[in-house]
Amino acid sequence: MSRVVLVTGAARGLGACIAEHLLSEGYRVAVADLDFAASQSLALDWGENAFAVQMDVASEDSVEKGLDAVEQHFGLPWLLVNNAAVMKAQKVLDIDIETFDAVMAVNVRGTFLGCQRFARRLRARNAEGRIVNIGSLAGENGGTATGAHYAASKGAIHTLTKVFARDLAPFGITVNTVAPGPLDLPSVAETIGADRIAGLIAALPTGRLGDPKTVARMVAELAHPSAGSMTGATIDINSGLYMR
Repeated sequence: MSRVVLVTGAARGLGACIAEHLLSEGYRVAVADLDFAASQSLALDWGENAFAVQMDVASEDSVEKGLDAVEQHFGLPWLLVNNAAVMKAQKVLDIDIETFDAVMAVNVRGTFLGCQRFARRLRARNAEGRIVNIGSLAGENGGTATGAHYAASKGAIHTLTKVFARDLAPFGITVNTVAPGPLDLPSVAETIGADRIAGLIAALPTGRLGDPKTVARMVAELAHPSAGSMTGATIDINSGLYMR
C-alpha cells in the first residue's frame, strides 16, 4: 500500500504543485487547506488517492481534527509538508500589529503545531516519518520584498526545523526545510508587483524565476525512505540569488 502524505496550504500555488507531484510519485495525498471547497475540488479531480481536509493550521483543534480525518481515511501519514503561509508585502514602518500577529500565527505557530502534533502521533505508534517545512530565502537574508513579518516568520521556521530535527532524530523522524526564492507563481507577481518582475529576474544569476516543480521534486527526495540520514538541513532553491 502506498504511503500517506499531508500537505498544508495545498489548494493552490506551491502547495498544490507539491501535492500533485507527490500524487504522481505514487503517494496517497491529503490536500489540507483552510479553503475546503478549493481543496475538495482538487481532490475530486485527482481521484481516489487524494483526500480533501479542511485545516486552519493556526488552530490546535483544527490541526488535531485534520490529522484525525486523514488517519481515518488513509491511515497515519508518513510525511507532513508544512506549506501553509500568509504573505503580505508591506514596508516595515507600515506593518500593523494585527497583521504581524496574523502572519506569525499561520506561518510560525502553524508550522510548530504541525510538527509537534504529527510527531506525537508518530511517537505514540513507534513509527518513523518525514517532515518538510517550507521556508524562504527571505528567512535567510532578511529580504524586504515580502515584508519583515513574513521574513521573520520564515527565519523562525528554519530554526524550528533544527530544534525538531535534533529531538526527533533518534526516532527515525527527519525534519528538513526547503527554502525557495522567487518562484514562477501568480502569488509572487501579486506580492511583488508585475512592474517589478522584470527587474527581479534581471537580478537573478540564472536569469529566470524558480520553477515550483523543482521545489516539489526536492520535497519528494526528502520524503524518500532512503533519506533517513538527512535532517536539520535547509535546502536553497533560489535561482542563485543567495549562495552559502
